[in-house]
Amino acid sequence: MAPAESETLPLDGHEVTITNPGKIFFADAGITKLDLVRYYLAVADGAILGVRDRPMALKRFVDGADGEAFFQKRAPKSVPDYVRTVELSFPSGRTADEVVVDNQAALAWVVNLGCVDLNPHPVRSGDLDHPDELRVDLDPGPGVSWADVRSVSLVVREVLEELGYTAWPKTSGSRGIHIYIRIEPRWGFSEVRRSALAIAREVERRAPAIATSKWWKEERHGVFLDYNQNAKDRTVASVYSVRPRPSATVSAPLTWDEVPDAELEDFTLRTVPERYAKLGDVGAGIDAKAHSLEPLLELVARHEADGEGDAPWPPNYAKQPGEPPRVQPSKRRMPDPAELTPTDPTAPRGRAGSVAPAMPSAPARNPDGTIPPTGRRRSTQPLLVIGQAADKADALAGLDRWRARHPEAAEHVRDPEDLLVDAMRGRYKVWWRVRVNLRNVPEKLRPAAEPPDPDYDPWSEVR
Repeated sequence: MAPAESETLPLDGHEVTITNPGKIFFADAGITKLDLVRYYLAVADGAILGVRDRPMALKRFVDGADGEAFFQKRAPKSVPDYVRTVELSFPSGRTADEVVVDNQAALAWVVNLGCVDLNPHPVRSGDLDHPDELRVDLDPGPGVSWADVRSVSLVVREVLEELGYTAWPKTSGSRGIHIYIRIEPRWGFSEVRRSALAIAREVERRAPAIATSKWWKEERHGVFLDYNQNAKDRTVASVYSVRPRPSATVSAPLTWDEVPDAELEDFTLRTVPERYAKLGDVGAGIDAKAHSLEPLLELVARHEADGEGDAPWPPNYAKQPGEPPRVQPSKRRMPDPAELTPTDPTAPRGRAGSVAPAMPSAPARNPDGTIPPTGRRRSTQPLLVIGQAADKADALAGLDRWRARHPEAAEHVRDPEDLLVDAMRGRYKVWWRVRVNLRNVPEKLRPAAEPPDPDYDPWSEVR
């Protein structure tokens, strides 16, 4: 018998059509689109609590969770009457009508569009300029253990409780943990983001070996507290969202008692409905109290008094007042103090040696074949560009070849802190760059820069 082309579900007094219900969305787990819809309906009250009255970007996996996703900020032209929309403005000045999921019918409808996870903004439709949710995103670096993520989350709780906040943890469903704080919608995105930065710095101060607030990847170690997830137009997968991983893990709310022993793989599309039926929504109390941001803003003020100002914003945001130079540390121009002094301070004004020599201009091309940014910058770290590739696997294969060519140097390269694997934004798609920091390699063993292997030109496909 041929598979059904569609299935109609009666929900909230509406009929919702699920197209291609038997389409495989998770190949390894054998999960179909209809399985995904039924999962969300099984946890509907909890899932809707996380997105209710919030505009939501549609992250669509039209070929299933194993395929590539695309973000659709604007609601489709044809929206059923049980789906609400709200006009949202972006930092660019543009606007769009975004979907708001308030009921089971709307929930099933967005899943039918291919939305594996749900990605709401931290604002309500009645006030789009003042967030009511501060989000602490714990993002572990490559090779960082899940145990370290859990340990950092407990330090976050300690900091927040000392300031009088009730915090609500959940697994990210991927590799990290999210911690939410319900706040009064009285402050703008900049103040909420700045407060998240203060949390990150305080956690880093208390757990410097495993936590970092550093934005630039080459400076990070351990678990990064991504304060920029609180910038305007940023979204985070909400509670009970299924994540596009082979085992269909879920971003599951936790009690704090569960955090020390929680395992990511315990929370999947197959297991969470039973947990939900037994325990209910363990994060349901988040709306019981909305906190003032003032205790965190006082922490911000203390940090600023100690000389800790703002930190870098994401690259697609306009330069902000008080923001430090938006350039990675290895590219900052940091001349030797000797270069800034005259070679002969006793020479008469205007004579040779009376002024410092001019700094050299940036070369047109680096020794390794890559094109440097414009401007007069010098690296403060011994970084080598190893490969540039359209595909991450190809870039990492180039790293393996570099290790084979330089085994003595590779032995001193610490994984992951000395390896910088970056997804770079091209004209139409992401490409990958791999760099190695030789700071832990003895100078006599440091290999010279070489042309990238592979040497992908991200602009070749658009010329």
